[in-house]
Amino acid sequence: MAHQRALLEPSSLEIAFAWFQRVMAGYCLLFGILYWVRLIGLFPGPLWRFDLMPVHWQVATAMLAVVLPFAAAGLWVLASWGAVIWFICAATETVMYAGLPQLFGDRRTVVAAHAAAALTYVVLRAAIYLRRRRAAREAADGA
Repeated sequence: MAHQRALLEPSSLEIAFAWFQRVMAGYCLLFGILYWVRLIGLFPGPLWRFDLMPVHWQVATAMLAVVLPFAAAGLWVLASWGAVIWFICAATETVMYAGLPQLFGDRRTVVAAHAAAALTYVVLRAAIYLRRRRAAREAADGA
């Protein structure tokens, strides 16, 4: 019975993964708000007001302003779809800044941050999967 309870309680790795997702949710919300700031034109400049932006910036900014807070909500509640939505946002910004720097500028730090977050996510998920698989194997051997 104690072994079953140990399997049901989250491990420290799972708790760390949950905190990682919540930190990512905070970043998604922050950057979603920053895209909204761009849309409503709180700062002067051609790329800080929707009606003055080139069409490619209008499309990207509008999409990310809506989808990043949605990703934040999913990541915060630890829903699997939150990571999927975040990946779509990260892929969009990666294409913007790495694939189309002539249109959006060269922001390698944004691309590197997305790559580091994605790598961290994959490593944590793989570690959790391997831990659960080993625990299930041990439980089956003990039964």
